Amino acid sequence: MARTRVILISCGSYDPPTNMHLRMFEIARDHLHRMGTHIVVGGIISPVHESYSRKELTSSTHRLAMLRLALENNDWIRLSSWECRQNAWSKTKICLQHHQNLLNSLLSEVNDVKNGIDIEDLDWIPENIKNDLDSTPIEIKLLCGADLLETFSIPGVWADDDVETIVGQHGLVVITREGSSPNKLIYDSDILSKNMQNIIIVTDWIPNEISSTRIRRALRRNESVKYLLQDSVIDYIYQHGIYGAKRMSSMVQQNLHAYCKTDS
Repeated sequence: MARTRVILISCGSYDPPTNMHLRMFEIARDHLHRMGTHIVVGGIISPVHESYSRKELTSSTHRLAMLRLALENNDWIRLSSWECRQNAWSKTKICLQHHQNLLNSLLSEVNDVKNGIDIEDLDWIPENIKNDLDSTPIEIKLLCGADLLETFSIPGVWADDDVETIVGQHGLVVITREGSSPNKLIYDSDILSKNMQNIIIVTDWIPNEISSTRIRRALRRNESVKYLLQDSVIDYIYQHGIYGAKRMSSMVQQNLHAYCKTDS
């Protein structure tokens, strides 16, 4: 039986984009390929619009710039700036529908879509898909962590219709940690249980608790975040003073180096 072609999309703040954000895509792709039922043909990172109701969300300009740097050497994950270019925040459901509809139009060559839309709207589509004559459908699935799955059960966070659309029409690939209980979350939800065939649970057996919140805190405190972010992203943060980050002065570096030599 032919494997289902899939593009994974991850939505969120990416404030800043961490190595763990990228690692999630690798974990998911490995799992789907091992299953033998899917082939991952691409990945999309879609940062949220800056009007999203999170306190002190960094501007879209900076978050997009950091993501471009984080992805510049990546050969299969691409950036979609569509959410950030809208006039206001878009629901996750709307974001998924937009990308799926555009992809469907491209595959079926409806109205010569490549010539009819903004070039930025095609940036996230892999080149081999743009130029391929294969019209086999490609499903866009939402890639997320177990923490997002947990929010589906919190009253008032998600509309039932949105959850139904996201899971029923698109599907979830959930990266979870050892010791978490995603199957219980699914069982406790009528909507998730009804659509459980569209939810793929992936256990991260090499867990890494990197979080953007902790990284912002570390930067405010002038603590090192090396190896948590791409070096180019770290340089960008210091260059623009994002999160109150201040690069250590050369004099302080010299004094610290001298201290270390004396101490040894």
